[in-house]
Amino acid sequence: MKSFKICGIQTLEEAQMAIEAGATTLGFLVGLTHKAEDKISAKKAAAIIAQLPKTIDTVMVTHLLDATEIATIAAQLGVTVIQIHDDLDDAGIKALKAALPKVKLIKAVHVMGEDAVDRAKHLDAMPELDALLLDSRTQDRLGGTGLTHDWNISKAIVDACNKPVWLAGGLGPHNVAEAVQKVRPAGVDVNSGVEDATGAKDPVKVRGFVEGARNA
Repeated sequence: MKSFKICGIQTLEEAQMAIEAGATTLGFLVGLTHKAEDKISAKKAAAIIAQLPKTIDTVMVTHLLDATEIATIAAQLGVTVIQIHDDLDDAGIKALKAALPKVKLIKAVHVMGEDAVDRAKHLDAMPELDALLLDSRTQDRLGGTGLTHDWNISKAIVDACNKPVWLAGGLGPHNVAEAVQKVRPAGVDVNSGVEDATGAKDPVKVRGFVEGARNA
């Protein structure tokens, strides 16, 4: 396990702390339609991203469903990856890749039941996508739920797909090693699972998460 994503970055200090703790990838929640405490303006995210090492992957995590709008914001941010966290259709995915061919695309799959396997297999066949990310959702949240999902289904998706599959959803220092051992994802992603009581990223939890995943 060599890929560790800390999502919901709010400040340059949080970003630098996460990198020092071993994060390889940082997520910025820009362009949301559902509840999230860690959303950030495009202007603020761009200012942070501009100061980060080029070795770090930066991800625009978005709920938007207009490919042109997503591409415009992503170009302003200067991200290396776009994480499509809502149900952008196939035509939208193709249009987004055509607009930003050098930017990697990750598509979220919400694991609500066994039908997620078929959805993942369909997306796995799309050449425009570079990876999938498995997450939990609730009625008002598309991510950042703090809830795990059925890792047996996640494992079935990993086994069925050729693309890299990341695991998210209710992960933290307390369970990431177990999750990695069970699912064997290409990378792991966390947001609320490494926050303190104020909602800020906790350096001890971030380091514990990265080390737990790395050593699993």
